[in-house]
Amino acid sequence: MAKSRYNIIFENDDFVAIDKPSGMLTIPDREQSEKSLKEFLIEKYGSIFTVHRLDKDTSGLVLFAKTETTHKYLSKIFEERRVEKYYLGIVLGSMPEKQGLINAPVTDHLTRKGMMTVHRSGKPSQTGYEVLEENKYFSLVSFRLHTGRTHQIRLHSKHTGNPLVCDALYGDGKPVLLSAIKKSYKPGRHDAEERPMISRLALHSYKLIFEDINGIKVELQAEAPKEFRALMKQLKKV
Repeated sequence: MAKSRYNIIFENDDFVAIDKPSGMLTIPDREQSEKSLKEFLIEKYGSIFTVHRLDKDTSGLVLFAKTETTHKYLSKIFEERRVEKYYLGIVLGSMPEKQGLINAPVTDHLTRKGMMTVHRSGKPSQTGYEVLEENKYFSLVSFRLHTGRTHQIRLHSKHTGNPLVCDALYGDGKPVLLSAIKKSYKPGRHDAEERPMISRLALHSYKLIFEDINGIKVELQAEAPKEFRALMKQLKKV
C-alpha cells in the first residue's frame, strides 16, 4: 500500500506542486488497486483538482489546482503547451548528439495494450534533449517535452537506441548493479546479495516553468532523486 511520502515543493491559495515519488499513482486507477497521490491530497485539502499526471513509475513535479478557476486556467495552458516541462533521465549508452530534437510521431501499439509506438500515422511528437553527463555505460539527460504524448520520453529514448534505465516496457527493465560497471567491486561483508543502485524507472520531472493565473512567472524545481546522483557520482570514479 502506498504511504503518504510525497513532498510539497510549493503551494499558495491557487495550486500545490508536489514532488511525487516513483511507484505512487498520480490519480486513482480503474482497479482502485492502491491509494493515489490525489487521494492523499483530498484528505489534506478537502477538495483538489487534477491538472496533469505522471506515470506511476516516474517521479517528480506534478501540479494540482485548489480551485475550479485555477484548474480551468492551468489545464488550458498545459493543453496549449504554454508550460515548459523538463525531465531528468538516465539512459543506456550515449545519445546520438550532445543535444538535439527527437521528432517522431507517436501512436498506440497495434498488438501490445498499454504501449505506444513510433509510426508515421501517429500524432506529431517532439522531445528536446541535452546530455548533462555521460560515459560508455550511461548518460544523464535533460529532456524537454514540446508535446505531451503518453510515454513520450520513454518511447523517444528507445527510438534513438537509448532506452531509459529500468524501463520494463521500452527497455530491458534490468536494475543497475555497481558490479556490472566496476571491475574492482567487492560486496560488503554483511551483504547477502548486491543491492541495485537503481531499480526504478530512471525518469524524473524536475522543472516546470509557466505564468500563473495572475500573469506572474513561476519556476518550480524538484531536485534529482538521490539514486540518480549516487549512480552518476559512482560512474565518475569508474
